[in-house]
Amino acid sequence: MKLAILGAGGIAGVMAGTVAKMDGVENYAIGSRDIAKAKTFAEQYGMQKAYGSYEELLADPEVELVYVAVPHSHHHQWTMAALNAGKHVLCEKAFAVNERQTREMIELSEKTGLLLAEAIWTRYLPSRRMITEIIERGDIGRVRTVSANLGFRIDMNERMIRPELAGGCLLDLTVYTLNFASMVWGDDIKDIKASCVMTDTGVDGQDTVMIEYQDGRMASLFTTMHTLTNRMGLICGTDGYIEVQNIINPEQIRVYSPDRNGPELKACYEVPEQITGYEYEVLACKKAIEEGRIECPEMPHSQTIQIMCQMDRIRKQFGIVYPNE
Repeated sequence: MKLAILGAGGIAGVMAGTVAKMDGVENYAIGSRDIAKAKTFAEQYGMQKAYGSYEELLADPEVELVYVAVPHSHHHQWTMAALNAGKHVLCEKAFAVNERQTREMIELSEKTGLLLAEAIWTRYLPSRRMITEIIERGDIGRVRTVSANLGFRIDMNERMIRPELAGGCLLDLTVYTLNFASMVWGDDIKDIKASCVMTDTGVDGQDTVMIEYQDGRMASLFTTMHTLTNRMGLICGTDGYIEVQNIINPEQIRVYSPDRNGPELKACYEVPEQITGYEYEVLACKKAIEEGRIECPEMPHSQTIQIMCQMDRIRKQFGIVYPNE
């Protein structure tokens, strides 16, 4: 399968470096608005083609799957363009800026019969199934509470602080904590309460989100782009709890049971070795395309819409409207 990457930023480099070590997927082409940058990128990652515009890349008949790696603000535009050009698409998270854009993208996927998948890599990792199996076995009893945090010092990055690029924590970091909670609870949500601390540029720099579910279950989520956090996920049940070390790419999953002297480590699970973890979403797309699907079962369109609806509700509470809306 010939993969083309639209956008030559940092995350595009991670994907290209991953694909370079995969079998059955070829680093075929890169598209950038800067031809010199595209040529350097192509040489670094062994790509056949380098294009100085996105339009040229999408016109290449050899391209099968396009990985959209431009800022959030441009996901809708270039995903729609790729689908209209007859290409399958793997679009980076956050999938779009809002629910309206999300539905338009998915409707075009359905109309064209082409695959459209959201590159929220945590949904595709083997650790996602491992956590689900632990919960379903009843190893920690009845689950009642989930918490997760995610923070990086990335407030110097232009794409994070500019409103016109749909910057801020929500679409870049909080999307991960929302997905973490959703993978445990599903989406039977009763209420969402959220607050943020704004930056001088008018985007959310730190977010807190409290989600109440219909039967009294709860999720407590925190994200920041100003500091590093321990990225811990905690899933608490009536008979113990699960610690997930690094919610965006779990390194270890630890299960504790209650003891009179405190929690006792009951089990420790190591995750399988990987290239970077990005390979799983690419392989899921390849399999779905081969099977004639327009969505990946790991992250179906219905879930992409649900998470975007949650982010719209949260952003409304923040009082943030992006300029391109």
